[in-house]
Amino acid sequence: MSDRTPVTVLDVRARKGTEKLVMVTAYDTPTASIADAAGVDLILVGDSVASVVLGHENTQAADVDVMVHHAAAVTRAHPSALVVADMPWMSFHVSEEDTVRNASRLVREGGVTAVKLEGGVKRLPMIRAILDAEIPVMGHLGLTPQSVLSMGYRVQGRQADQARLLVEEARVLDEAGVFAIVLEGVPDVVATAVTEAVSCPTIGIGAGAGCDGQVLVFHDALGLHDGHYPKFARRFADLRSLAVGALAEYAAEVRSGAFPAEAETYHMSDEERVAFESREASRADFVPSSWA
Repeated sequence: MSDRTPVTVLDVRARKGTEKLVMVTAYDTPTASIADAAGVDLILVGDSVASVVLGHENTQAADVDVMVHHAAAVTRAHPSALVVADMPWMSFHVSEEDTVRNASRLVREGGVTAVKLEGGVKRLPMIRAILDAEIPVMGHLGLTPQSVLSMGYRVQGRQADQARLLVEEARVLDEAGVFAIVLEGVPDVVATAVTEAVSCPTIGIGAGAGCDGQVLVFHDALGLHDGHYPKFARRFADLRSLAVGALAEYAAEVRSGAFPAEAETYHMSDEERVAFESREASRADFVPSSWA
């Protein structure tokens, strides 16, 4: 548990245009604890858990139960960072009543402070319903991974008309009362225009340096997985190689008999060892008292 003062939604809003916000996407107690110890401002329990941790092809495999499970694991780390959970695909594409019910599960059972949902104007009724229930909402515009079936994983806002629409949608979300907006996969000039157009902070991922903050997935930032890394995902470490090397060394020492060593082994006292060995020598005469 961190000894920092807990970060609140009001704290995040107050950082608009000042010190950059740092958000990390984490999915369990150990990763949340590490992120918080590093001093991040926000931890996002992303629906990317479906692909990053659970091995699915995209985020659509995560449902509310999965998100509650991982949100609770993150909040059990008792981080000082503000914890936000993604509302997964089809959890807010339903009635306003069901949308609020799903959001409330993430708060009540998952322990998070706020929820994030993807989409612009078409999701406005759901955003307002959640806000009316006194649950803070973070918006998400640009490349929205839940729309992979129709959108693919393509940078959004490269055409002037698309860029203008994205800015207007950000204004609408801002006016509705979201406390921050994630901008994913958009050109830097567009992200900067959005940042200047709204009163809430913007948090970029693949959106250039002009946003009010940045977010990266824990596993991307630390180089924990094998395979393709997005262009925007700088690896600040290569922990996968370190982990593979460490486990290969462990395997070699087990096979050679070097592990466990004397210092890693428990022992009986000499008196008890002698008594045990003498009883083993005549084990036919030994009947545990609890069996009598």
